[in-house]
Amino acid sequence: MEREQDLYPPIKAMLERQGYEVKGEVGAADVVACRGDEPPVIVELKTRFSLSLFHQAIARLTVTDLVYVAVPKPTGRTARRSLKDNLTLCRRLGLGLITVRGDKTVEVQCDPGPYAPRKSKIKTQRLLREFDRLQGDPNAGGATRHGIVTAYRQDALRCAAHLAEHGASKGAAVAKTTGVGAATRLMRDNHYGWFEKVEKGVYALTEAGREGLKHWAYSWEEE
Repeated sequence: MEREQDLYPPIKAMLERQGYEVKGEVGAADVVACRGDEPPVIVELKTRFSLSLFHQAIARLTVTDLVYVAVPKPTGRTARRSLKDNLTLCRRLGLGLITVRGDKTVEVQCDPGPYAPRKSKIKTQRLLREFDRLQGDPNAGGATRHGIVTAYRQDALRCAAHLAEHGASKGAAVAKTTGVGAATRLMRDNHYGWFEKVEKGVYALTEAGREGLKHWAYSWEEE
């Protein structure tokens, strides 16, 4: 659908089936539906999700709590993620979301209402574990020189520093000296290309590892 007005007929028909009287372009609103003494329903139409669409819908909340945004249902590779993200945004803003398929089928993705997100204990625990593992405050609230510093990267840097000082070492020795309990697995997995296996259980530092120490030293060293 290339035009906003193409969304109007199927949405009007859907609301009329629910007993609403529907009119388009009433004042600043794209669609207004009324049923008896109930609060009016307002629908803002756009050919795609945009910031201006949400601005308009939020402005209509000063008139009624029953405000929907309506767009053609997204298609393509990123369609599912786009719909999911914008559905979450609508719920957080207290807006309803309507999508219209290419065959004119209207789908109400959510109705207006207070946003009440469900908390995830697993995500909370994961966040707090990462917080506890991070040495210092290396990311300065998002401002980093080479990227985000994670606790995993700090552990890798500790292992790399040990190898830079002591040369090729057994994983157990690295773990004991650095306090990185999973040192052997970390060096074996070698996500950053910093380590190379010399023999069974023994690892050495690569040139990339030496460069990593130069770039990231500020992010883990004790003050």
